[in-house]
Amino acid sequence: MGRAMRPWPSITYQWGSTTAERAGEFACDTLLEEPDDTLFRAIDVAAPAASLFRWLCQLRAAPYSYDRLDNGGRQSPRTLTPGLEELAVGQRVMRIFRLVHYEPGRSITILCRGRLMGAVACTYEVRPVAEQRCRLVVKMLLEYRGAPAPLMRLVMPPGDLVMIRRQMLNLKELAEAGSGPAG
Repeated sequence: MGRAMRPWPSITYQWGSTTAERAGEFACDTLLEEPDDTLFRAIDVAAPAASLFRWLCQLRAAPYSYDRLDNGGRQSPRTLTPGLEELAVGQRVMRIFRLVHYEPGRSITILCRGRLMGAVACTYEVRPVAEQRCRLVVKMLLEYRGAPAPLMRLVMPPGDLVMIRRQMLNLKELAEAGSGPAG
């Protein structure tokens, strides 16, 4: 339904991802019965997969995008916080999401159900490419049921692209800085 009514260019829905990445299965695929939109984001990272995954665990502490907008003006930590790599289903992630699934060293899947945004299910997946290189591939499912669905359909894809692009670039930079997988 939502796919036929996309008001934005395809880059808004597929930023950085390949056809093969979009064809794969993700843990979030089972969380929303009939998503209205599917967004993909992907980026190359010149760091070991373990280092990038450890930084993904940091999303439990902060969103790592535009701190003034989505972190109350507080800077997202620039060093690894010990213990955040100890994942458990039900933990809060980026304040509004809950961790619903994870594969240690590989992926985290989060879910948010709200009146304003509707439902958002998202998998962040780290894919090794070489010993010192990996890809971060994100799949997001959006369900616009509830409050202003037409408005959310219009603003969520480009708004998310702006926010998650910054988040992914920040995580990439931190992982590439060589902080390593250890806490």
